[in-house]
Amino acid sequence: MKKIFTLIGIISLICTKAQIVISEIYGGGGSPSLALSHDYLMLKNIGSEPASLHNTTIQYGPADGNFTQYHMLPNITLNSGQSYLIQEGVNVAGRVDLPAPDFIADEVVYFDGTQNSSGGIDFNNRAGKIALVNGNMQLQDPKNGAVLDFVSYGTMNAVPVFASAANTAFKRVVGNTGTNNVEFVTAPAYPMNSSAGNTAIAITPADPDYSKFNFIVNPFLKENTEIVFSSEIENVKIYDEFGQVVMQSPTKTSYGMSLIELPKGKYTVTGMINKSPVSQQIVKD
Repeated sequence: MKKIFTLIGIISLICTKAQIVISEIYGGGGSPSLALSHDYLMLKNIGSEPASLHNTTIQYGPADGNFTQYHMLPNITLNSGQSYLIQEGVNVAGRVDLPAPDFIADEVVYFDGTQNSSGGIDFNNRAGKIALVNGNMQLQDPKNGAVLDFVSYGTMNAVPVFASAANTAFKRVVGNTGTNNVEFVTAPAYPMNSSAGNTAIAITPADPDYSKFNFIVNPFLKENTEIVFSSEIENVKIYDEFGQVVMQSPTKTSYGMSLIELPKGKYTVTGMINKSPVSQQIVKD
């Protein structure tokens, strides 16, 4: 494993009623320039009630081909808002272990009958697809009723893509709306297990003096129309040069925002990190 995500494609998700969804994908485990030693996948219950998975698989394949491999998940129940950390492929080049995974994928089954592997799924860095599926039958159609959630990334779709950099993950920031580019951004990897993040690792160091913390990863926007935050921000608002609120996050917390509707200009972004106010200027050119 030797890589990071570089491009993220957009595809409609299938099951808008799913409570347990794919919330974060990290494909950089083991690269010499990265900190974490494993790829990982996070699930999260985004519903308001406890939800369970039984006889469920994670299926993976190339973006433009069939699903090639899968591994089973244990029977689990997640409370509302609870995350579930799955440890995937490994490489000795990584320097930092994940926080204690809720599940280690140590047996991967190939649909073509070739020898099973151990050590989890090695996510491709440029293009691929991941599905959360009821049962272990090879998924042929993402519209299949067995699909609980489906995410595709890469360049096979003639659609915009997200650029990613070292130590970032493909992260869900809003609920299951049906469109990946609304739901996901690239943001610093932050693996979190079901203990509600008590042992989570922040890959990007944070200055404890939040008044000095530059929380926007890309404050100068030219072609990209989305700002990405280096951590979870509450109550995000954007002000123009006249002090008027021109945009605010539709959700209480956010890892990023689309600015496609904003005209070119200078803006100030404000929010809260750990109950401390932060602000930073951005320029859209």
